[in-house]
Amino acid sequence: MLEIRNLHVEVGGKEILKGLTLSIPAGEVHAIMGPNGSGKSTLSYTLAGRDGYVVTSGDILYQGESIIGLLPEQRAAKGVFLALQYPIEIPGVTTMTFLRTALNAQRKARGEQLMDAAQFLRLVRAKGKTLNVNDEMLRRPLNAGFSGGEKKRAEILQMALFEPKFAVLDETDSGLDIDALKLVAEGVNALRGPDRAMLVITHYQRLLDYIVPDHVHVLAGGRIIKSGGRELALELEKSGYDDIIKAAA
Repeated sequence: MLEIRNLHVEVGGKEILKGLTLSIPAGEVHAIMGPNGSGKSTLSYTLAGRDGYVVTSGDILYQGESIIGLLPEQRAAKGVFLALQYPIEIPGVTTMTFLRTALNAQRKARGEQLMDAAQFLRLVRAKGKTLNVNDEMLRRPLNAGFSGGEKKRAEILQMALFEPKFAVLDETDSGLDIDALKLVAEGVNALRGPDRAMLVITHYQRLLDYIVPDHVHVLAGGRIIKSGGRELALELEKSGYDDIIKAAA
């Protein structure tokens, strides 16, 4: 599904990713953990195609095709999705309008029929029910005045509507209490399947109690320094990163 080959990325003239290599097959969920400044968010933004994140060497292959030269909206239309750590607020644009516009933009790019208002309303209500996103929340401006849990639920609702093939969840647990975390994790787990892959980026092992990964990777100094199963996350929670970083030096 996704193959990252010896990826080097600069931000503001400074190299952040320094030869990162990672392969994520379809049907699997991989988690990346690492200390602050290790390059986790840089990786997520680079995969999504954010401006200012410059690939100086290496490649990103998605379903066998290099996506480095594609714009963010082109990657999204092909099925790449990024759930942000801090979802942006858009005052004046209702959540309902944003979601329908974004979904129809993707459908148009793929040559699919656009959804009318009635069709979309039925779909968003059905998807939103499991995430506790009601009509009142959909009528509010996107993320404006939303709690941390509401922002994350709205973002996972986007993911449920778009049905991406590859999803990156950048510190989805940030700012969530345990009830909100469980609800968001249930929404993510509902989307797991043999034709979809996910990359979960997190500081803390607690998220991985609810979104159980197939593989865990440690990112430090701009590269993957260790990989393992779920037990690696438990080891990191207990011992921290220092010993692993020293062993990899």
